[in-house]
Amino acid sequence: MTQISPAAPAARSGAKLRAAGHPGIAIVLVGAALVGLELFAGSGVSEYYFLACYVIAQYVVLATAWNILGGYAGYVNFGVAGFFAVGCYTTIVLDQLIKPPLPVSILVAGAVAGLLGFGTGYLTLRLRGVFFSIATLALAMVLQTLIVNWSFVGGSRGAYVLRPDATAPFVSYVQFLLVVMTILGTMAVLIAAAVERSWIGMGLAAIRDDEIAAEASGVPGLRLKLIATTLSGALMGMAGAPFPYFITYVDPPSAFSLAIAVNAIAMPLIGGTATWWGPVIGAVLLASAQQILTVTISSAANLLIVGILLVVFVTAAPSGVVGLVRRWRGGGS
Repeated sequence: MTQISPAAPAARSGAKLRAAGHPGIAIVLVGAALVGLELFAGSGVSEYYFLACYVIAQYVVLATAWNILGGYAGYVNFGVAGFFAVGCYTTIVLDQLIKPPLPVSILVAGAVAGLLGFGTGYLTLRLRGVFFSIATLALAMVLQTLIVNWSFVGGSRGAYVLRPDATAPFVSYVQFLLVVMTILGTMAVLIAAAVERSWIGMGLAAIRDDEIAAEASGVPGLRLKLIATTLSGALMGMAGAPFPYFITYVDPPSAFSLAIAVNAIAMPLIGGTATWWGPVIGAVLLASAQQILTVTISSAANLLIVGILLVVFVTAAPSGVVGLVRRWRGGGS
């Protein structure tokens, strides 16, 4: 059997990068511009807009994180809310114990959720298709049961978290949260783009297309999938870490929200999976529409709109917005 070494795909990936241009610089520039705009806005903008933009940035992180496993490898993860809640409750535990700065809580939450992703992947990635998806859904349910019965973090009653005072150059802590989540979103997209254009991404794509053939060709399937689950879980946990300071009161229904689980899956599907920018487009479009619907019609209509859009795109445009753009450009990549 012919073995494929990581160096060979990496060399081909390098040639692809030289031909197409790496998006890393553009991603960093856009992220820096957004952070600069958020800092410049200051007290001249209502705090509501900071909150709305925070939600959009949060979904950029979650959609991108889900896509690393669900889009690149084709393994559908229904446990997004579980990883998000792990990050959220890690912050609550740290706040109860030592009250560290938020960046420290984010790093710890990412480490905890990444280890959970690794452990979950090691136990479940030998399952395929719907069996793996059911296992991830069961994980979220088990985690929620544990949290409900853990009095240290409030249990079913929930827990209050006080926002610290804002420090310069931020006019409010909500503005600080938005800047932090924008940086996280930029980092998540950078990681996704790097994975997609590396030998890891090529191996995951081979697994998505035909896992048996990929493994027969020497692709280290389990190792690549473990990398994907660890990265995906870590990013989801990091997205959840600032959440207690965002809403200031956390209970299991809010941390394990159905809206978080549904949106994190729907946004990459609508934007386009298997590309780094598809989840970003889907998250920005869908989260923006939900924020508008919340203030114009009702927040109860959000999941209904998500369901309708998801059905429309799955039936009429399976490749999402990315597929529509490529079709419009004549099939170019």
